[in-house]
Amino acid sequence: MSFVLFLRENARWIAGGFLLTFFSSYGQTFFIALSAGEIRAEYGLTHGQFGTLYMLATLASAFTMPRFGQIVDRHSARTVTLIIVPMLALACVAMALSRSLLVLAVTIYLLRLFGQGMMTHNAFTAMGRWFAAQRGRAVSIVTLGHNVGEAIFPLAFVTVAAIVGWRNGWLVAAAMLLLVALPAIATLMAVERAPRSSDPLPRAAAPRDWTRAEVVRDPQFYLLLLGVMAPGFIGTTIFFHQVYLVELRGWSLEVFASSFTFMAAMTVIFALVAGQLIDRFSAVAVLPSYLLPLSAACLILAGFEAQWAAFAFMGLLGVSYGFSSTLFGAVWPEIYGIRHLGAVRALTVAIMVFATAMGPGITGFLIDLGVPYPWQIAAMGLYCIAASGLMLAVSRRLRARALQSAAPLARS
Repeated sequence: MSFVLFLRENARWIAGGFLLTFFSSYGQTFFIALSAGEIRAEYGLTHGQFGTLYMLATLASAFTMPRFGQIVDRHSARTVTLIIVPMLALACVAMALSRSLLVLAVTIYLLRLFGQGMMTHNAFTAMGRWFAAQRGRAVSIVTLGHNVGEAIFPLAFVTVAAIVGWRNGWLVAAAMLLLVALPAIATLMAVERAPRSSDPLPRAAAPRDWTRAEVVRDPQFYLLLLGVMAPGFIGTTIFFHQVYLVELRGWSLEVFASSFTFMAAMTVIFALVAGQLIDRFSAVAVLPSYLLPLSAACLILAGFEAQWAAFAFMGLLGVSYGFSSTLFGAVWPEIYGIRHLGAVRALTVAIMVFATAMGPGITGFLIDLGVPYPWQIAAMGLYCIAASGLMLAVSRRLRARALQSAAPLARS
C-alpha cells in the first residue's frame, strides 16, 4: 500500500494520535521551561531549587505511570482521552492560579503525568493496537506531533505571554485543550479502527500476549531497557547542561541554539524512514543499529572543539531520536503482544522518564567532583557502542524465541 493511500484510508486515527502527541507539549520540559524565569522570580527559587522541585515532580509522575497507565487496557482510546485531556487542562489552570510551592509541585506533577506521560502513552498504545504490518508507518507519523509542537508552541506561548502575561498564557493553553484538542481527538477516535481486507499481512505471526508480570520476569526486557534509556538520558543531559557546554567550548550560544532546527529536521526525516524500515524488516531487526548514530554524535562532541561539532552532534542525535521515537512505539507490541500493551508501555515510559530525570543530576554531580564534561560525553558514546552490540544479541534471541513460539502453531 502506498504512503498516500495509507494516509487517506486511516486519516482519522492517525490524526487523532498526532493531536495527542502534539498537545502533549503542554507537559513537556521545553514548554514548562518557557515560564521558568517567571516561576523562579515569583516563588523566590534558585536554579538549583527549581531544578530539584522539577526533578521530584517528574519522578513522582514516573512512579505513578505503571499503575495509572493501565487504564488504556481497560478503556477505549476515546474514553481515556476524555479523562486525560481535562486533567491536563486543569494542570494548566493550576499553573496560572497557583501561589504556593506545594501547589506548584502538584501542578508540575500533573503536567508531567498527563502531558508528557499519558497523552503520548494513549497515542502510541492505540497505534500499536490498531495497526500490525503498518505499525511502523502509523507510529512514525503520530510521533511527529512532538516535533510540530516543539516548532510551534514556544513562539506561540512567548507571543501570547507578552500580550496577556505568562499566567494568562497558561489559561489560553487550558482553553485550547478544552475547546480544540478534546472535541477534535474525541471525535476522531470515536470509532475504534478494525482490521481491513486491504491491510497487508504482517511479516510474522502475532506474538502471544504477555502480562506485565510475565514481562518483568523476562531477562530480555531488562537488556532492552539498557538500550531504550540511552537516547532520553543523553539528549536530556546535553540539553540541560548546554550553557555549560557552550561556555566550555567557547561557542556562540545563538549558533548552538540554531543547531536545534537541524536536529528537528533530521528527527522528522528519520522517524519516517524508521517507520518504513520497521514495516519492511520488523522493529526487532532495527534494534541493533539505532544507537550507532548517537555513539558517533557523542564521540564527535567530546573530541572536537570547533563549532561545527555542535551541528554534527545535533544532526546525528536527530537520526537516533527519529529512529527511537518510532521504534519504541512499535517494538513492545511486536515482542509482547497487544492485550496488555498499556500496562507494559506504562512501565517502560516510567523507566524512561526516570532516566531523563536522573541524567542531568548525575552528570552535574560528576562535574562538581571535577570529572571533565567531555570525558562524560565520550563515556556516553562508548556506552552506546556497547549497547548496540548488546541489542544485536537481544535481537537474535528475540527472533529465535519468536520462531520457537511459531513452530507449534505451524504444526497444528
